[in-house]
Amino acid sequence: MSDKGGRPTIAVDAVSRWFGGVVAVSDVTLVVEPGVTALLGPNGAGKTTLLRAIAGLIAPSRGTVSIFGEPVRGNPELYRRIGYMPEHESVYDFLTGRQLVDLCARLQGVPDREPAVAHAIKTVDLSGSQDRRLREYSRGMRQRMRLAATLVHDPPLLLLDEPLSGTDPAQRLHLRNVIRGLGAAGRTILVCSHILEEVEELADRIHLMVGGKLAASGDFRAIRQQLNDRPFVVRIDAANPRALAAGLLELEAVESVEIDGEGRLRVRGKDVSLLQRSVPLVAQRLGIRLLRVEPLDDSLESVFEYLAQG
Repeated sequence: MSDKGGRPTIAVDAVSRWFGGVVAVSDVTLVVEPGVTALLGPNGAGKTTLLRAIAGLIAPSRGTVSIFGEPVRGNPELYRRIGYMPEHESVYDFLTGRQLVDLCARLQGVPDREPAVAHAIKTVDLSGSQDRRLREYSRGMRQRMRLAATLVHDPPLLLLDEPLSGTDPAQRLHLRNVIRGLGAAGRTILVCSHILEEVEELADRIHLMVGGKLAASGDFRAIRQQLNDRPFVVRIDAANPRALAAGLLELEAVESVEIDGEGRLRVRGKDVSLLQRSVPLVAQRLGIRLLRVEPLDDSLESVFEYLAQG
């Protein structure tokens, strides 16, 4: 689904962005359409830099970004159709929740602020806490009220950078349902995240970024399979490495096991997800204490940091 002209909501064409000699984003091309799409990748993958370029906050060093078929950079009218929620909190904690949302409504030029503010706060289920100061909120409550502030001018496009960060399980479930509901209602939502399972529950489509480049695109299962299919090496420190090595060699996911001069295991595998589930079970069965498990190779950020360490 795209706009009436058949164009995707977001079109990123061969975008690169560098800061001095550091390349943060390298030749990324992708499109984002209505619904919930995730920009997934390890920390430092370039997700936030790309999101800021999409929002028009920074200019690409090379390439173009268009929103609703228009160039985004230096386009104030287009900015009013975008809701951008950065990862790091940027709120005056002496304000109440309602005051924060009302301030954003004023900045966005919302003509009838009071019902807009009330609706946005109701959407995130914080009407009962709207008159408390933000310094009294939990991290999860602040995230929800920041989302209300992002929504108050009713933008058709939402750019959310790690929106579930710091939320407890109940708040995470609520925010996830809010975001999915907004996507189902026809909005385009692009969510940055480094957590695989979070994305699985949230997004219909995924763009995987690694090392500033677009590594893969598709639905969650397709991306996860691409990760799993890549060979990788993981190091394991354990109380009894030889016994653990013998147990691991019985696993289908393990291609080889070596013990280095310091008694640490180097395990080469071909199904990172299966090995991730199996290693603790083997160690438990053999009564061996695991001391450390970490990826070693640099292929696809070592299979996205060993599937984000589970």
